[in-house]
Amino acid sequence: MRKKIKFPIVVLIAMVFTPGLLRAQEKSIYKDQAQTIDNRVKDLVSKLTLEEKISLLGYNSKAIPRLGIPAYNWWNEALHGVARAGEATIFPQAIGMAATFNNELLKQVSTAISTEARAKYNLAIAQDRHLQYMGLTFWTPNINIFRDPRWGRGQETYGEDPYLTATMGTAFLKGLQGDDPSHLKTSATAKHFAVHSGPEATRDYFDAVVDEKDLRETYLYAFHALVNGGVESVMSAYNKINGTPSSINKMLLSDILRKEWGFKGHVVTDCGALDDVYSTHKSLDGPVETAAAAIKAGINLDCSTVLQNDALKAVQKGLLTENEINTALTALLRTEFKLGFYDDAKLSPYYNYGADSVHNNAHIALARKAAQQSMVLLKNDHNVLPLKKSGYPSLMVLGPNAASLDAIIGNYHGTSSKVVNFVEGITAAVGPGTRVEYDQGSDYKDTTHFGGTWAAGNADATIAVIGLSPVLEGEAGDAFLSETGGDRKNLSLPASEIAFMKALRKSVKNKPIIAVITAGSDIDIDAIAPYADAIILAWYPGEQAGNALADLVFGDISPSGHLPLTFYKALSNVPDYKDYSMKGRTYRYYTGPVQFPFGFGLSYTSFGYSVQDQFKTHYKTTDTLSVEVKVKNTGQMDGDEVVQAYIEYPKIDRMPVRELKSFKRISVNKGADQTVTIRIPVNELQKWDMTSHKWKIYPGSYKLILGSNARDEKLNLPFTVGK
Repeated sequence: MRKKIKFPIVVLIAMVFTPGLLRAQEKSIYKDQAQTIDNRVKDLVSKLTLEEKISLLGYNSKAIPRLGIPAYNWWNEALHGVARAGEATIFPQAIGMAATFNNELLKQVSTAISTEARAKYNLAIAQDRHLQYMGLTFWTPNINIFRDPRWGRGQETYGEDPYLTATMGTAFLKGLQGDDPSHLKTSATAKHFAVHSGPEATRDYFDAVVDEKDLRETYLYAFHALVNGGVESVMSAYNKINGTPSSINKMLLSDILRKEWGFKGHVVTDCGALDDVYSTHKSLDGPVETAAAAIKAGINLDCSTVLQNDALKAVQKGLLTENEINTALTALLRTEFKLGFYDDAKLSPYYNYGADSVHNNAHIALARKAAQQSMVLLKNDHNVLPLKKSGYPSLMVLGPNAASLDAIIGNYHGTSSKVVNFVEGITAAVGPGTRVEYDQGSDYKDTTHFGGTWAAGNADATIAVIGLSPVLEGEAGDAFLSETGGDRKNLSLPASEIAFMKALRKSVKNKPIIAVITAGSDIDIDAIAPYADAIILAWYPGEQAGNALADLVFGDISPSGHLPLTFYKALSNVPDYKDYSMKGRTYRYYTGPVQFPFGFGLSYTSFGYSVQDQFKTHYKTTDTLSVEVKVKNTGQMDGDEVVQAYIEYPKIDRMPVRELKSFKRISVNKGADQTVTIRIPVNELQKWDMTSHKWKIYPGSYKLILGSNARDEKLNLPFTVGK
């Protein structure tokens, strides 16, 4: 009888106590949206075992069902559109978006990207899919300084200037993270922290030796700006900095990032960077020591498995404490709570984003606008452009990149069912009444065999699309045709393309040739300039490449892109690639010959500048420079101008030659004018003092230079700064 009674008693006990336990769990602080995030995080951490805490420190974290913690893969990319996750709008590559000098447009682009990201996440979660590249934590933007044109990943950046990089990067993160004060739309990541810009082939080995002045003024400037802008995450780099691997660099990750700058988000390693600490840098004995050093330095999330596999062993050996594990995990969980992972999904402001939010007409139109503003007109002899459609009954579109998908979408890209290549865009623009022919023309290697040159000779105008592609320059491993692990050995176009342009000019004779160049960096334009009447640098312009090019070629809009990096005459003028000193690099410290200066870009119209107010000529360190400039369109076409404001400093050792400190893009109708107000806080002119190891504003004589590029002087306004 006792055996028969025992089971009902157990059932009765379960019936009595289980509802209470469930109610207690339902009332847990971490599930209460009315509580502060800090209280919710603290409560959840208190409920986790040590093993569970450590299991959450890797990018591919498993679910903990008893606490309602979902499986989650932190790795996601959105450099210029949601990447590697199926259909998404493909915007111009980052370097092209930098060429727009339009931070307001870039915020619109990243807002569209985060909308698509939320929609794709909602669709995946509805099907209980917890996949890599379908999450909400994006490892972008890349705000490294494009210090050397050989770096294959320079295309991912906003160029060589710290101020432009900071301004564009901040705009991008604002659109990604959204404007809701209580919720993150997605999480942005500033990478790669820090002093990371090649060489790609040795990125897991090299030591970036840099002094405090270059570190602060050049390499950390944009990171500090994005931290001030509220970026949720920072990614450490592969390389060493002055002898210490970035991912265990306490000076960077703790002393500067958190203590000095007040960063409250989480730090993620680049993928495999902790393995590099002991396997390639050989800075520590093994993964256990590395796990301990990384957490102590300030790492929260590991894009590998070192922390998940070895942090517990580090605790058991006394190298780490559970409190240090708690600190690392707390920042991660705070991000998850901001993203709404522990809330009722239906209460999220982004809950209703669905398939109609992905790759819709509005986003496609935005991609076209971004591509239009990114393309840079480098040459336009005798104003051959724009072409009048009625004046050219037949066109030839040819070249190795004229119909290339790779040359349009760049690296870290999504997929799209509506990519418009250059041939398609030109053909659609002129309509069926114009004869358009296409030929590949050449490849990347053959210097003697060419197609389409005879047909081009029979056409009224030729558009030749040449240049590079992401298989020739990019990240190590991805740019599989690069001879130097993703980087470039020189600035040259493929020899086959130079030979092709020569053959094309010989066949076409005196009829117009418009060369369109795809690339993510500085190119030796001089090598093909004699054979083209006009040259357009298209970068990797995204899915609306063809339509945007046609808009420029046929004059629907005036070109308005500007170079976000210096186009040098030769690499012999630039320091060694492995030298991280800024001496002699970028327009800020380089005085030699150039093909095109930083900020350069031609237009179909012209602009004149005049000062509208009395410019103050003496400032205190607490003041703000302010000047009103009237910009008049003096040409024959509506167009956009980018007013660029540069500072010339007192003649003190290691001051920049000239430095961008403000810019403004405006649209001005022909014959009309607009007034632009330029404001620069004097505090922005501070430089790092190597004696006091602090920022300092140097008193003395300065100049405010306004123009269309770094070597243009439409207005020169001297002023002084006193103590």
